[in-house]
Parts: sequence; structure tokens; C-alpha cells
Amino acid sequence: MTHHDAPSTGRPATRADRGMVSAPHALAAEAGVAALRRGGSAVDAAIVTNAVLCVVYPHMAGLGGDAFALIKPHGRPLEALNASGPAGARATREWYARRGHENALPARGHLSALTVPGAVDGWRAAHERHGRLPWRELFDDAVRLADEGVAVGRSLASWLPKDAALLRGDEAAAGIFLPGDRVPRVGDRIANPDLARSLEQIARRGAREGFYEGRVAERLCSGEGPLTPEDLGSYRAEWVEPLVGSYRGHTVAQMPPNTQGFTVLQILGMIERFDVSSWPDLSFPYLQTLIEATKLSFADRDAWLTDPDHHDIPVDALLDDTYLGSRAEHIRSDASLPMGEMPSGLPGGWTGARATPTGDTCAFSAVDEDGMAVSFIQSIYHDFGSGYVAPGTGIVLQNRGSFFELDPDHHNALEPGKRTFHTLIPGMILRDGEASVALGSMGGEGQPQTQVAMITRLIDFGYDLQEAIEAPRWLAGRTWGDPASDVWIEGRVPDGVVHELQRVGQPVRMLPDWDDNTGHAHAIRRTSAGFLEGGADPRGDGAAVGW
Repeated sequence: MTHHDAPSTGRPATRADRGMVSAPHALAAEAGVAALRRGGSAVDAAIVTNAVLCVVYPHMAGLGGDAFALIKPHGRPLEALNASGPAGARATREWYARRGHENALPARGHLSALTVPGAVDGWRAAHERHGRLPWRELFDDAVRLADEGVAVGRSLASWLPKDAALLRGDEAAAGIFLPGDRVPRVGDRIANPDLARSLEQIARRGAREGFYEGRVAERLCSGEGPLTPEDLGSYRAEWVEPLVGSYRGHTVAQMPPNTQGFTVLQILGMIERFDVSSWPDLSFPYLQTLIEATKLSFADRDAWLTDPDHHDIPVDALLDDTYLGSRAEHIRSDASLPMGEMPSGLPGGWTGARATPTGDTCAFSAVDEDGMAVSFIQSIYHDFGSGYVAPGTGIVLQNRGSFFELDPDHHNALEPGKRTFHTLIPGMILRDGEASVALGSMGGEGQPQTQVAMITRLIDFGYDLQEAIEAPRWLAGRTWGDPASDVWIEGRVPDGVVHELQRVGQPVRMLPDWDDNTGHAHAIRRTSAGFLEGGADPRGDGAAVGW
């Protein structure tokens, strides 16, 4: 078990006995722990945390987005909740062709908001099954912060200048996020009283009447996009069967399709054939093996992943041990597989051109006094989603549906009522049938890679949670606004290792020492002494808070 020598913050992991929340903004984590202190469950804490993130992290979370959760009640089976919404009934390829979009869906604006926001109904479903606090109490903090305003954090301040032109293109968005037509800086105040009113409606009237029906629903559908109030009114979040695999005696749980959760299990299944713990972290063999396994997994993902209700996805075959062994044989220490050009190892998948999934996200975890663990992830897809704020609501609608394809032969082709390929993946490690670690990270392509980096650092290298989160990361794929798929590496990785990766043909590009393109990871684990240990990513604005 060899630790890396890369610079770290020196920040200790948070340790507590009764409950904990780890989230990418400190105010959200504090609000979640306050719910635990009031006797709330981990699900209550997760909803409170998410609602606050919709206010303080509006570039990455929002009522207009989707969500997924893994929930492990102590002594009871693991549960998985899919709160991703389908394309609206009017969202056909012909509808878009009539509006001048014949080859690709618009990435931003009204027309990119074509899928039902699922997160709020996910909150309802989770609370009905596991909530202990009254529903209306879960939104007090979020309402107050939206009404009175919050200080702009570092992450939001870094994205506002990049997205200023997008936000100026929508009057309601500009009024909220560019007050006085200036780009706010760290510490400036941003308020969203319309969002406070929308949250109050949800709190008082419930998710169905307060969001999916009535005034808010009508305003969410009042733009030029294809969504209708009927689309919202007919939506329900869905309880699904989690995917479960193993890594060195630990059970690893992921979401099934329409998410990319199976990629984590594939990568772990491939690298388990190598003696990872014998390599130093950040060594050439460690990075080379994990990067190559990622490319192989992404080839399968890109060939198959979409809505399983619309397309048969051979998940069992993709996770078969013999199959993963055959895939692992492609991993070499002296050569690099072509990025984005590997075929799936199973016949019948899509072999044409592939889009690269990007997207920003909020991943957070909660554990309560009874031992229930929740790994939750929520997103509006791109930074500020569609860039469109439904008038009078303060709600940014997601652009998740822009990842659909307009090629009718593509497995992820746009169809009304269909859910798109999703990057969002909450993760969990179980030992002896109970939750050991609840983890997740933002960052489209990077989510499975960050989870695998954390899992190997915890299991193979014996890191504590904060060390596992802070250790330098990499991203095989595409970063924001870049047309090429490369291997992006944080600057704290040793030069000699970088040169060795380049020597075998890896398309290496360097990032700063700490870069949020590699994700904001947050996690909680239960230690052998019975304490909760939390970690928060210094690449974000987060905190792990316990009591």
C-alpha cells in the first residue's frame, strides 16, 4: 500500500458518530446535517441538501433537472431510484426538422429543454418510502436562501464569466445570474425570489400539485420547447433493481441503464486481474491500466447505452466475468488503444459515430443514526442546463435531452417518452451486506473514472476518504468545449509518469494541479471502529459535516 507524494491540502477527513452529509457546497451539507439532528432520515437529509444545492449551486443543480439515488436502509435490501425524465410527447425528429434541426438537436435554449425534469418526483418517491420529517419542513433552508440571497462561491464564480453570453440570451436567466448586467464575483450576493416561491409551492402542496401540476407546471411548459403540462403530469420516478458487482471481496453497487453505471463494474472487473496494490499510486502501470480499461468500457457503453425500455441492452453479458477477462487481454503496458475508436466486444451494438457525454453534476451522500446510507446525484446536464429559465419560476430547465441522436437508426435516437443515455451514477460499496462507502462525483465522462480512482485508493492503497478524494486524477475523454478526446491529467502527477504515458501513445494533455474537469467527488464511509468518515473535494466548495 503505497501513498503518492503529490501535494495535498493536508485537510483531515471528517469523523463523527451519529450522522453525516458530504456535499459540494458547505451550506448544503450543513442544512442536511441539521435535518439529521432534528430526527430526519438520510433521505430527508439528502432532499434538504439537494434543495439547497438548487439555490447555491445553480450552475450544476436545479429543480429543472434529473436525479438518481442508491439507498441502503440498515438491515434491508439496497434500493435504486431512477428519477430521470423522458422526452415530451411532441419531441419527435419531425418536430425538430420543422424548426431547422435535421442533423443535431440544439444544445442550448428553449428547444434543448425537451425532457421532463425528474428530480422533484424522485424526492417525493424517496420521502414517501423513507422520510421521517414532514415534507414541508424539508425546504425551509432553500426557500430562505433563495429569497434572501447567497454568496457566490468559487465554483459558481468560475462558471459565470464562461456562461455570461448564454445567460444574456435569456431575459429571466440574466436577471437572476447577471444582476445589473454584470458578472458577479466570489462573495457577491445572488438572490432568486421566484425560485423561493416555486420551492414554497412544492413544500406546501407537495411534489405533484406543487411542481408537476398547476401554475409551476404550466410555466415550465410556456416556452417554445416541446414539453407540455401533460408530459409533466404523467411522469413518475421509478424504483429499479441496482446493478451489483464485486472488487477484491467488496460488493460495488451502481445504477442500471439508462445510466452508465455498468462501466464502473466493467473497469473494476478488468483491473481486478492485475495486482494493483503492488504498484505505487500515480505510477505508470497504475494509470496505464486504468486508462486502457476505461477506453474498453466506454466502447461498450457507447455501443449500447440508452433507455432499456426502448432498446435491449445485454447488461449481463457486458458484466460476464469471462467477457471482461477477454476485454482485459487488450490492455498492454507498451501501447495505447485508440481513443474513442474501440469497438464493443459484443456483436450487435452501434458502430457509427459517437457523441461524447459531458455535463456538470452534484453528487452528495448522507448517513443517518440508524445506519441508512444514501448516495444521491442530481444535475441539469450542462453548466446552467439549457440556459433557459421558465418565466416566473426561477427554475433553469435541463438540456439533458440534447444528447439524443436524430439518426433514426441510432440506439439513442430521439423518441417521445424515451429517456436518454445518462451519465449520472451514484455509487456505493457494501461489506457484509451493509453500506460501507457512499460515493459519487460530478463530470460526465469522468464520473466512472473518479469512482474507480477512489475505490482503488480505498481498497488497494488503504487511503482514508479525504486522501482518496484529493489524490491527483485523470480524465480519459473530452473536457469542456474541446473537440478532441484526450487523456487529461492533473499537474500533480509526476513528470516521469506523464512522459512514460506519452511514450506508449497516450494522447496526454495537462490540467492545472487541481482542476474541476476531473470532478467534485464526495463520499462517506463507515470505519472499522464504527465511526463515519467523510471527505469533500477541494476542487469544489464542499464540506463533509457530521454530528
